[in-house]
Parts: sequence; C-alpha cells; structure tokens
Amino acid sequence: MPAAHGTPSAPSERNKDMRLRVTLDGQPVNATLNTSPAARDLASLLPLTLDLEDFHGLERVADLPRKLTTSGAPAPDAAKTGDIAYYAPWGNLALFYQDGPAASTDLLVLGHLDVDADQLGRATRITLEAAS
Repeated sequence: MPAAHGTPSAPSERNKDMRLRVTLDGQPVNATLNTSPAARDLASLLPLTLDLEDFHGLERVADLPRKLTTSGAPAPDAAKTGDIAYYAPWGNLALFYQDGPAASTDLLVLGHLDVDADQLGRATRITLEAAS
C-alpha cells in the first residue's frame, strides 16, 4: 500500500473523495465516496448492480453481497438528501432522497450522489463502478 494511505486519520486523507461512475435506472449520475474504511470496503466490491426498494419514504435501500467493515468509522453524522450510507446492523446500502434521522453510530455516511431527490426517490436500480 502506498505511504500516502498509511495514516487514514490524517486530515488530508479524510478529505479526499473517490469518484464513482453511477447509473440510476440507466441515467448517469455524478457520485463520490469518502475515504472512510467502510467506503473503501464498498469500493472493493465494485462493480455492483443493486435493486432498490423504498424504506420509510426517506431512502432507497439495497442488500449488499456482504457486510462492510465498520472499524475506524468516523463520528456519526445525520444523512442528508443525496447521501450514500451504510446501515451496519442490516448490512444494507441506503440512498437518502430526504434528510435522514438524527445521527446514529449504526448509520455510516459513505459518500454522496449529485441527483435530484425526485429521481432518487423513484429509482429502482443502481449500478456503481469505479471511475477510470
């Protein structure tokens, strides 16, 4: 592993986003992942195509092929519209099309989708790929 990745808690590492190639129902969407251990673990699973379901009128959710690491998780943060998050107890990916509930240690924000809330709220399928 390159030396630049040797100190994940360094501010410069925490602030570098990883760009993704994402399609929602066949439409391209700009997206980024943060560099938390859980986000890097999600990136290791790419490419992924997932079917989405509505959950509580706030988010679209999908089951991942396996649980992600939660070690070294950043401080809890409440999810905002467009956030890509991981709900650790269930091991699923959550895409928020409304602002989420209060911050919880069970919900890890992994990144963000630059997409209209209405489009995200209707989405039934997402494909995530590493940007080249």
